[in-house]
Amino acid sequence: MVSGRGGSSGGSAVFRVVEDLRARMAGGDLPLGAPLPPQRALADTYDVSRDTVQKALQQLRDEGWVESRQGSGTRVVKAQQVQSYTARAARSGRVTLREFFDEAFTQEELALDVFTLTSESLDTQVRGQIERIRSEETRPRGVTIRMLLPSESLDLPYPRAIEDPGGRLTARLQKRLLGITHRHSGSIEVQLRQLEAEGLVEYARVEIRHVDLAPAFKLYLINGAQALHGPYEVLERPIVLSDKETVEALDVLGLGAMLTHYLKDDNPDSRGSVFVAAWQAWFDSVWEHLAY
Repeated sequence: MVSGRGGSSGGSAVFRVVEDLRARMAGGDLPLGAPLPPQRALADTYDVSRDTVQKALQQLRDEGWVESRQGSGTRVVKAQQVQSYTARAARSGRVTLREFFDEAFTQEELALDVFTLTSESLDTQVRGQIERIRSEETRPRGVTIRMLLPSESLDLPYPRAIEDPGGRLTARLQKRLLGITHRHSGSIEVQLRQLEAEGLVEYARVEIRHVDLAPAFKLYLINGAQALHGPYEVLERPIVLSDKETVEALDVLGLGAMLTHYLKDDNPDSRGSVFVAAWQAWFDSVWEHLAY
């Protein structure tokens, strides 16, 4: 439980609750159709007021993650899905991002290359896998992550305040986005290196580079053999900046992006093999020549 009740920054408390619940829904901990805990229980879990919980739930409703019905509580109606055309997916339909990470972390050595806007989704998945490692459900020998993030000085096209696209509000929104990126990328580094320090993995290497590119898509490359790729969809949504200030903005939500899965196989000319090889070459070239 993180202290927050009675704090001076109601907006940051709302954001913290929204961020965690959104990540749990996207990651599969709160699957489609699952009921959210009662408001009183959420207030206790996050150590915030009922009013903060109500504002957080309202934002999640505005973003389409949950819906509330009188007498039946609040349920999850949106999750991050992956469309895969492998034989496994054909038997089970769409699968969640968590399932791919569960499988990836069963391998002896995991090499993960990521191009993303904030690393929020990745942090969610890594935290889930660390829980599995600590509970001895899986035990990879080592993990290597290379992460490409947009340059911190880049004038990103989103988020932007609709009524102040080039002004003070947009600057505050982009500062908020940078804070999200720092928090999640830092969390990934610290958590994985903690595993190494405790001897739970032989090695954990995390390297982050920046590039002067605004992500229009999210990309995960797993051991050079699988790719998860999906575009960021621009949408209008309210963003809470403080207890008394909510800004209507153009933004993207990576946690809600539909991803498509591609698998490299024995046929170098298959759709999956061509896709994985092409995007691995793209990532390697940007990492080597453009990133810093």
